Amino acid sequence: MARIIYFDCFSGISGDMALGALIDVGLSVEALQAELEKLGVPDWSLSSERGMRRYISGTRALVHAPEQETHRHLADVQAIIEASTLDPIVKQRSLHIFTLLAEAEGRVHGVPAEQVHFHEVGALDAIVDIVGVVAGLALLGIEQVYASPVPLGSGWVRAAHGALPIPAPATLYLLTQAGAPTQADQLQGEVVTPTGAALLAGMAEFRRPAMQLEQVGYGLGGRDPEDRPNVLRVWIGQVANNSLQQPVLLETNIDDQPAEQLAYTAEQLLTVGALDVWMQPIQMKKGRPGIVLAALVPPALEDAAVAMIMRETTTLGIRRRIVERHVCERELAQIETEYGIVRIKRKRWAGVDLGGAPEYEDCARIAREHGIPLREVYRMVADVI
Repeated sequence: MARIIYFDCFSGISGDMALGALIDVGLSVEALQAELEKLGVPDWSLSSERGMRRYISGTRALVHAPEQETHRHLADVQAIIEASTLDPIVKQRSLHIFTLLAEAEGRVHGVPAEQVHFHEVGALDAIVDIVGVVAGLALLGIEQVYASPVPLGSGWVRAAHGALPIPAPATLYLLTQAGAPTQADQLQGEVVTPTGAALLAGMAEFRRPAMQLEQVGYGLGGRDPEDRPNVLRVWIGQVANNSLQQPVLLETNIDDQPAEQLAYTAEQLLTVGALDVWMQPIQMKKGRPGIVLAALVPPALEDAAVAMIMRETTTLGIRRRIVERHVCERELAQIETEYGIVRIKRKRWAGVDLGGAPEYEDCARIAREHGIPLREVYRMVADVI
């Protein structure tokens, strides 16, 4: 069964609270630091500590980094992530979240996203927070992300631009673009930061799913107000055993756009949560060759997927229909080979193990590092599983 996470944001969310919650459910700080070292950025470290917020105990993530004298632009952050040796999916999702953040800041302050000075959220600790959460979810084998309605707090917050109303304008824009539900609250202070909002907007579906619970963890915020426990709660579990799903199939015919642009669109659809994306050659009016671009998406992501297709392609219309699909139970595991660890995905149906398949990225890495044919790596893994 697919492993999922639910961010229960009853007291808000920030980047360090999300990171602390993942550590609280068992994410190894050492393993996460090893992943983040792939960013190739010096002069930082990561640690955690147990603590209390009012009457709830949890874990606080601590990023140790020097004060940044210069502010980064989106291009600077993109260069760091793209030059890293992180898993391609972790790269894509991290870049997507930072792009959303830049677009929000740019919209609020009236400048193009590329010209935004990231200020606090471009500092090294925020890069570690965002990439750390994305990489941490991958290390925990999380395949789907869900979130609760969010409180928004009240008052004013001091930022690089000066005093800003709470919720901060960039936070509110991000939640608006994601269609996030909010909850009534009388909380004082900033409870959802721009970084926290960007994480939710970039990864989460806003609903509480049916799930078989495995773990619950608490990430501590920096403040300890008297009116509430300042914690982020996460629930981790498996998708409830129901093989029949009803995703939405989106399709459009295109005959006037370069193939590389359509490939980019397909990549972006997968990044925002499409279950599958494919392209198929067709013959259109007057004998013109064309392409069917198709995306299978969860119902909650339909609007976001439609908006992306409209924005990234030349289409004037998109067909949609509800389809049904049976889904096998899946389990992520790791095996030890003579060349190192390889992740595999095991397949089960009605409780019967139907075998497993290795992750392409791990096999390709081994083939490149050791100069051996990719097919031999697959053969070696098949002998083990």
